[in-house]
Amino acid sequence: MTDPQDSYPRQRARTRGFRLGAPRSLTPSRDGERVAFLRSRGGTDPLTCLWVLDVASGTERCVVDPRELLDDEESLPPQERARRERMREVAGGVTDFAVDREARVAVFALSGVPYAVRLDDPAARAVALDAPGPAIDPRPDPTGTKAAFVSDRSLYVVPLAGGRAAVLCRPDADDVTWGLADFIAAEELDRVRGYWWLVDGAGLLVERVDDSPVATWWIADPAHPDQPAISHRYPAAGTNNAAVSLWLVRIDDEGDVVRTEVEWDHAALPYLATVSCPSGGDPLISLLSRDQRRQVVLSIDPETAKTVVVRERTDPEWIDVMPGVPTRTPSGAAVEIVADRECDTNRLVVDGTAITSPALQVEAVLDAGDDDVLIVAGRDPVRSAVCRVAPDGAVTEVLTGGTVGARRAGPLLCAATTSLGSTATDTAVWRGGERIATVRSYAEVPIISPSVTMLRVGELDLRTAVLFPGDHVPGARRLPVIMSPYGGPHARMAIESGLMFGTAQWLADQGYCVIVADGRGTPGRGPAWDRSVRGDLATPALDDQVAALEGVAAVYPDDLDTSRVGIRGWSFGGYLAALAVLRRPDVFHAGVAGAPVTEWRLYDTGYTERYLGLPQEDPAAFDRSSLLPLAAQLTRPLLIIHGLADDNVVVAHTLQLSSALLAAGRPHGVLPLSSVTHMTPQEVVAENLLRAEVDFFAEALARG
Repeated sequence: MTDPQDSYPRQRARTRGFRLGAPRSLTPSRDGERVAFLRSRGGTDPLTCLWVLDVASGTERCVVDPRELLDDEESLPPQERARRERMREVAGGVTDFAVDREARVAVFALSGVPYAVRLDDPAARAVALDAPGPAIDPRPDPTGTKAAFVSDRSLYVVPLAGGRAAVLCRPDADDVTWGLADFIAAEELDRVRGYWWLVDGAGLLVERVDDSPVATWWIADPAHPDQPAISHRYPAAGTNNAAVSLWLVRIDDEGDVVRTEVEWDHAALPYLATVSCPSGGDPLISLLSRDQRRQVVLSIDPETAKTVVVRERTDPEWIDVMPGVPTRTPSGAAVEIVADRECDTNRLVVDGTAITSPALQVEAVLDAGDDDVLIVAGRDPVRSAVCRVAPDGAVTEVLTGGTVGARRAGPLLCAATTSLGSTATDTAVWRGGERIATVRSYAEVPIISPSVTMLRVGELDLRTAVLFPGDHVPGARRLPVIMSPYGGPHARMAIESGLMFGTAQWLADQGYCVIVADGRGTPGRGPAWDRSVRGDLATPALDDQVAALEGVAAVYPDDLDTSRVGIRGWSFGGYLAALAVLRRPDVFHAGVAGAPVTEWRLYDTGYTERYLGLPQEDPAAFDRSSLLPLAAQLTRPLLIIHGLADDNVVVAHTLQLSSALLAAGRPHGVLPLSSVTHMTPQEVVAENLLRAEVDFFAEALARG
């Protein structure tokens, strides 16, 4: 099928998945006067600006435009490039910022230079701060008088009023960093920060990482043999993690830096999962055992660094690290999200007491107050809601959508919601239940309007989205099928968000029925559902895709040709696509596997060991989940796509599977992407990958 010149693949590529021009990182001030946020100036503009919304007037002003500060193209230090990869950041410019307690000053880095700018002064301009070299992750202290940042693996502090930067922590070895998150924290525990200001601004908690125990891998780009390979410390399953410690860093009355280690049993609890410095009481940290079945929450004395155990929990499979917890209310009550196994619900827990009801799956804590706790929760994984939870457990739904995100400070609530009937994200500011402002989006509107039918199919009520070509007449013809799952932990795709299904609709318009199904292990349906993949990442995920296909075929018996079924996916979805054609060629007739994990012994400790344990202790679990022993079973067309610069799922996964397939005499295709990481933001790459997939399926499924 020939596309018009301005095709959906091209539009999706140039807009970086329609993320350019969309407002994000909305940060309200506690006085209710302004909201700071990020947004580029257009739907194809990759340079993000810092903006402020004046709440009283409803006007927006651009506070920082990178073009006014950059003399040349943006240049990033290697640690910042790695940090953005962990954050899946696709844009440039001001991609992150931090504010003081009153949101009067913002600090950010641009091309390695730290800047500060007043947000409450329309005439203010960004001022560069002193730094000895490229700066990473600058953050002001709560009082707005100074900022910290990382440069050359050291932590510095600099006065915002002007002056020289002073070093607080300097590494004593080549493999040591101060103030940066370790790889597992950033990639698998959703913690990209490595230092935290104390509430009074008189000191910090700082992470020290020693990567020397971790094996060195090398990421090379064969397309540029003149360039040396990049060394990368990668903790593969069963191997050593980095040695992580946390330090209280204060400056005494004489101006001397005093560093005190926060002590715990590092052998028993190697993972520093979360750090929180709430306004109500002492800082909290949560620690995990290597198998992630034990969690200990400690309170830290901000003067002495001595700790007190607040809570200790265990789980027979694993403990999830949930967003926003543990934290405290202003009066000091500990706030957590706990998997209640008896009622199979992730519940909000305050000072040890569960206050939300069974079946309301709590996903995140957004803000903890004494009068209420603001959470994201849902009763159906296809949609979530922002809810206020009173101390007595009464729940008031504030906003709902396929996806919801919010941030609250003082009287203001900033929220972004999606719906199934729209490809736009609604971003608004609320006060006292009244919508007082809309933050404009400059994102392009997709030229495709998805038409999605949400179903529950199979014995497990699998949440499933179904899309047909726009011109499809029910019962007129049976269409070949493309399954398009992620299908694994941490991500769900069958949700009420029109923007999620633009690519699926475009694929459908090429003459397919496209099915997007979330099976066991995907979030939102409770602890038992999540943990049903323990010890076997392959069988439940694959069985549920088969069940989803059969369920949709039963609903549309005259519209699906189940003798021609393809499956596609990226990352875990790529693993699932390759698994499908290898293990179930009777059901799946062609597969496109993007950046697939093929051998779990090659993937990282934090993710892999959570689900499969240690390979030394349970090799059978790894063998059950590996694709390599299945190579000789390939009888269907398989195209494997992988970025050669991927430092998350390294290209060795694809190369080892390809080698095993070749040794077994099984023809297959491999599409290597030069200089591409686990993301594919490059416009030419992103556009033509979709076209390559369609061409592959057109040929492969024509044969049935």
